[in-house]
Amino acid sequence: MWRLKTIRHKASRSANDLEEFKQKKREFEKVLRQARRDRELTSKRLLQNEEEDEDSMETGSAPHLSPEQVRVMICGVLRGGEEKASRLASLRKALRNPDTQLTFIKSENSMHMLVGQLSGLNAQCQLEAARCLHELSHSPHPSAGQACLSAGPYLLTYLSSQSPKLMEICLYTLGNLCADSTLVREKLLAQGIISALASCIQNQRYSLAVVEAAGFALSQLLQSNEATEKIIPAVEDSGVMLDLISALIPDHEFGFGPAIECAWCLHYLVSSNQHNTVLGTQGVLSQCAAVLITLGGTAAKGNLQDGMELLIWPLLRCLGNLLVSGGCDVMPEDTRLLAALCVFSQAYLQSHAGLSRESLWVLNNLTASSNGFCSALLLLNLVPLLTNLLSFAKGINVMVLRVLGNIAHHGPEYCVRLTEAGVLNGLCATLKMAESEVVTLSLEVLYMLVSSSPQVIEELRRLNGVPLLEAIQYNSEAEQRVRAAYILDYHFSSFCEPSLKCYESTKDQYSRLVCVCLRDSHLY
Repeated sequence: MWRLKTIRHKASRSANDLEEFKQKKREFEKVLRQARRDRELTSKRLLQNEEEDEDSMETGSAPHLSPEQVRVMICGVLRGGEEKASRLASLRKALRNPDTQLTFIKSENSMHMLVGQLSGLNAQCQLEAARCLHELSHSPHPSAGQACLSAGPYLLTYLSSQSPKLMEICLYTLGNLCADSTLVREKLLAQGIISALASCIQNQRYSLAVVEAAGFALSQLLQSNEATEKIIPAVEDSGVMLDLISALIPDHEFGFGPAIECAWCLHYLVSSNQHNTVLGTQGVLSQCAAVLITLGGTAAKGNLQDGMELLIWPLLRCLGNLLVSGGCDVMPEDTRLLAALCVFSQAYLQSHAGLSRESLWVLNNLTASSNGFCSALLLLNLVPLLTNLLSFAKGINVMVLRVLGNIAHHGPEYCVRLTEAGVLNGLCATLKMAESEVVTLSLEVLYMLVSSSPQVIEELRRLNGVPLLEAIQYNSEAEQRVRAAYILDYHFSSFCEPSLKCYESTKDQYSRLVCVCLRDSHLY
């Protein structure tokens, strides 16, 4: 579904028309993936047939058929003959209409006819019947998914077919059915869907399109409410973990599709918070880091390949959540990862602000309590790049402040180097912002900086930071007023009127930075 170059079926059109068709399909699929990430709509997937006209791509474009018209189509298929496959193809197009879908499943012998054609010996009719079931599996009506359960055993059987095309259709159909209801998932689990999907992913040499489709179906199962109790243990027992990890490396010719789907599977497994130590020892963290470093190098050259951001999302979440859970004792020591995360935060700032924020979230989790990574950020001169992001909202400046706080937390030497990198200028800007969290975090970081050296105090005074603190002391929320007053009383008493009543109440607050130097979980 997500590969960029491979053509799924032989096209009966000109090269220009086909390229335009593929471009529209890529854009459509990109929107679906974005919606899936944000949980704005169901993650069912509709596999398009490139042999068809572009006008027939959209679901629901087919006219609504009456019950009598549906019965005529069913009878036409049952009569057999040389035109049976073309009649099934016409039925499949008609099933794109949601009302026709309901009419069909209520018609007598409708599903019996489809299952019969699916289990028959005519390969073309078998393929068209599978496509009809795929259209039904994409239906918004829950009853359609339950009606397709009678075909479940055959769909699973054909996952060991010699036809990659048939396997792919069956996999996307099963993936859609898994999104329907607990009842449907229980039936498919009892019929052995986990082992069948594992086999498809493990046999990567056959077809990467099949691996991609199997990853999609497995990720559908792993998102369900019962995943922790019933599905994740079965997935771990299937032995597919190492294959999911190895599939994270994109194929240069095929595209990002299989890597994207398998990365989402690993994300859901990591987010379960179960057996993360096992995942760590199997190399999830190091593989995610390695792929991110490679993608970061590509992005640094300005080559933001179409679909690359769709792989970065789940990789970031896998890496960040593994760091939070403490399921892995091995840290990805390659400092190139820091550079890659900073590259992502810049490269996708305008087009995907959320991706920039999540890159900084992982950077926060890496630098929390890590002297090595904090030192590396300074040595690689990445702090000015981060400081430039302090002017951006949508949670980006919040994450930058946490990273800066992680660095400052390591002591006076780090604070002095942050000051030399120009951090105070950025903090003077964030202290003026309206967001409460931004101001609070800015005060926390500022306290550590001014506590490190008299030179920092003098530099802040030169930048007119004292009036900013005084403004906060008299015009902000109670918590911020107390923090600002403490900094003024303790470090700038010779420049402003003292407010000693604030000193004792806030002294303990600044003995440790609870809200800065913590790793954040991102379990969804």
